[in-house]
Amino acid sequence: MIAVEIAGPGGPEVLRAVRRPVPRPGPEEVLIEVSAAGVNRPDVMQRLGKYPPPPGASDIPGLEVAGRVAEVGPTAGQRWHVGDEVCALVSGGGYAQYCVAPAAQCLPLPAGVDLVTAAAIPETTFTVWTNLFDRGRLQRGERVLIHGGTSGIGTTAIQLAHASGATVFATAGSDAKRDACVRLGADLAINYRTQDFVEVVRDATGGAGVHAILDMVGGEYVARNLRCLAIDGRLVQIGLMQGARGEVDFGLILRHRLTITGSTLRIRTVAEKAAIARDLEIHVWPWLADRTVVPQIDRTFPLAAAADAHRRMESGEHIGKIVLTVA
Repeated sequence: MIAVEIAGPGGPEVLRAVRRPVPRPGPEEVLIEVSAAGVNRPDVMQRLGKYPPPPGASDIPGLEVAGRVAEVGPTAGQRWHVGDEVCALVSGGGYAQYCVAPAAQCLPLPAGVDLVTAAAIPETTFTVWTNLFDRGRLQRGERVLIHGGTSGIGTTAIQLAHASGATVFATAGSDAKRDACVRLGADLAINYRTQDFVEVVRDATGGAGVHAILDMVGGEYVARNLRCLAIDGRLVQIGLMQGARGEVDFGLILRHRLTITGSTLRIRTVAEKAAIARDLEIHVWPWLADRTVVPQIDRTFPLAAAADAHRRMESGEHIGKIVLTVA
C-alpha cells in the first residue's frame, strides 16, 4: 500500500509517500480501506518530533480515518462486516491506503454524511465530548469559553456546546474568523488580537464569568483563564501551544472553588475510548444526522500532498478541518 511516513523530525517536507505492507488486524481489530483521513495538530507535533506515538502504535501519522471495512479480526464482535462504511479513531496509521483500528473505536457514518466528511469527525468529537462534557461537566444553561474557535476542535466544540443549550463564547485570530464562530453558534466571538478576552467575558457576564473553558493554548493563558471563571468554574486544558507552564493563583482557586483538569486522548485505553464512542453514538450522532452539527471542512488534499496539508495547518488560515483523500 501507499502510506505517508515521517522521514525524520522537521518541516512538512519530511513527509514522504512510501510503499508499506498492508497491516493485518489483530483479534479485536478491523482493517479499513481508507477513503479519507483527518489532519490534526498532533500530527504536526509528531512530525516535529514532539509527540511520539505510544508503544505499539503505527509510526505513520494520522489519528482518524473513514472508509470501508476490508477485514475483521476473529474476535472483533458481530457488529462490523466486510464492506461496512465506518469512521474510526486510531492511535496512528491514518495517512495510508489501509489502516487498522480497534473495532470498539469504529462508528457507523452518521446518516447523510459522506466518507470524506466522516474522516473529519472522530478526533474532534472524541476530544470535545470527553473533555468538555465529561471532565468539564458542561450543562444546559451554563456559559462556556472556547479558545481557538475556528480550529477543528473549536468548530466542533462551538456546535456541540450550542446544541446542548450552553451560552457560547469563543476566541479567534481575525474578524473574519470571529464571524465564522458566530455563524457556527457562538453567542459572542472575540478577536484575541484586538480584544482582551478576559475583559470581554467579564463585561458580557456582568462580572460573573463563565462556568467552563476549553483551552489548547496553555502558557500565559492559564492565569487569564482563571480570571474568566465563575464560582465553581472548570478549566479544561487539552493542549499546550504556548507551553506547559503557567502562573496559577491558588488563592483565586480557593475563593471561587475552581477546578483545573485536562487530558490527552491518544494514550487512553481501548476500553476508555470505546466508552466515549458509545456516548457519541447516543448523544452526538443524532445531531450529525439532522445537521444540527455540521463538520466544517476547510480544504482537502490528496494523500501524496500531505506536506501541503501540513503547511495549510501551520499557516493558521484554515477554518475547520483539513482532510486527506485517498485514491
